[in-house]
Amino acid sequence: MANDRLRTAMLAANLTIETLAEKVGKHEKSVENWIRTERVPHPQTRAMVVKVLGVREVDLWPSLRESPRPAADEAELLHLYPSRSAITGAIWQELLAGVEEQMDVLVFSGAFLVEQYDLVPLIQRKAKDGVRFRLLVGDEQAEAVVQRAIDEGTPGGLEGRIQLMRRYLADVVDLDNVEVRTHGTILYNSIYRFDDQLLVNPHAHGALAGQSPVMHFKRHPSGNIWNHYMKSFERVWQIAIPENGEVNHGQD
Repeated sequence: MANDRLRTAMLAANLTIETLAEKVGKHEKSVENWIRTERVPHPQTRAMVVKVLGVREVDLWPSLRESPRPAADEAELLHLYPSRSAITGAIWQELLAGVEEQMDVLVFSGAFLVEQYDLVPLIQRKAKDGVRFRLLVGDEQAEAVVQRAIDEGTPGGLEGRIQLMRRYLADVVDLDNVEVRTHGTILYNSIYRFDDQLLVNPHAHGALAGQSPVMHFKRHPSGNIWNHYMKSFERVWQIAIPENGEVNHGQD
C-alpha cells in the first residue's frame, strides 16, 4: 500500500521527492520506496524525516505504535492543517486532478475552487469521462447564510460570493454527471470529497472558513469518521434544491 500520510505531509511542507531526499541525505529512490510501499526507514533516517516535515513518527508510520494496528480514527486521519489557507495549492491540485469516480462539495460559497483551481473546466473535462459531481452551495437569501455573514463581520460579502459561485456553476449545471443544489442549512463544516479522500473544514463562530482547521481523511474499511461526515452531506443533499429543477438519483 502507498504511504499517503508521508505523501500528504510532503505536499503540506512544499517538498518534492528530490528535495526531501536531499534534506535527509538519502537517494531519491529510497524516498520513492517509502511512499510507494510504506517501507519504514531506519530510526536515524526517520528522525531526520520527521524533523524536516514537522510531524511525529507515528503520524507517518502508524505501525510504529505499540498496538499492532492503529485505531480506526487514527487510520483514517492523514493530516491536520491548522487552517484551510495552510493547505498548499499543490495539495488542492493533486486532489482535484486525482478524482476518477466522484467529487462531492458542501459549502456556502467555495468560489476559491473556481478562481484558484479552475474547477469549472475540470468538471467539464472529467464529467465527459463519467466522473460524478455533486455540488452543494448556499442559498444567499437563507437565514443561516445571512447570519453567518454577520457573524463573520462581512455582511453582504458572503451573499455576493455565493451569487458569484452559482453563476460560475451555471456553466456546468446541465452537464451529464453533474448536479448542483442550493441549501440553507447551518454550515457546521465545509466538506470536500475526492473519491476516497475527504477534507473537513469545521467552522468557528466569528471566524472565516479559511482561518479554521481542516482535517484530511482517507476512507478506511473499519473506520467511522468517513461515514459520519458523508451522512451529514447526504442529509443536506436530500433537502437541497436542484439548480436546474431536476433531481438525478445517481448511485454513489
